[in-house]
Amino acid sequence: MSKARDPFYIVKEEIQESLQSSFHQWERILPDTGEQVHLTKELLANCEIIEWKVDELNKTIDVAAIDPSWYGIDNRELESRRRWTITARTQVGDVKKSVVARKENGNSASAMRRELMKLLISHQSDRSYQYSAEDNDDFIASKLDRQMLLIEMRSWMNLVQVLRELEVLALQYMKNFLHRRK
Repeated sequence: MSKARDPFYIVKEEIQESLQSSFHQWERILPDTGEQVHLTKELLANCEIIEWKVDELNKTIDVAAIDPSWYGIDNRELESRRRWTITARTQVGDVKKSVVARKENGNSASAMRRELMKLLISHQSDRSYQYSAEDNDDFIASKLDRQMLLIEMRSWMNLVQVLRELEVLALQYMKNFLHRRK
């Protein structure tokens, strides 16, 4: 099955887009604002949803591991998918830690970045295996996926902005209509 039609990759892209979009939006918001509180709750809720989706992906990987040839994949692909789910869990955990760090460190952006850097360094030092060509290919593919997702995310964000503006206009028209009816 091609990567373009494989449900794993569709869900993977959705997860990456959701996490990155929510986190970057949250990261850009000024601290101590109502919007920041709202986005923090939304980000944590997205983290919970993403964790659930990753759990579901793990279940499908376990099912596919019973007879990989039936699903048109091999053991290397299964292992790659398992590694990705581990990475996704780590990223969700890092995002949650960033939220906590922002709260504990007086919402300082530099403190939040320091916390993220600590997490990144600690995860890198935990690795006990050497990078292989497959890891490099996975990394490159992941970066390309991210770039495509960022482009798509910008398009969606523009669309959401247009929809919000349309919603405001619709509400104004409705108020005017109701006012004229009276």
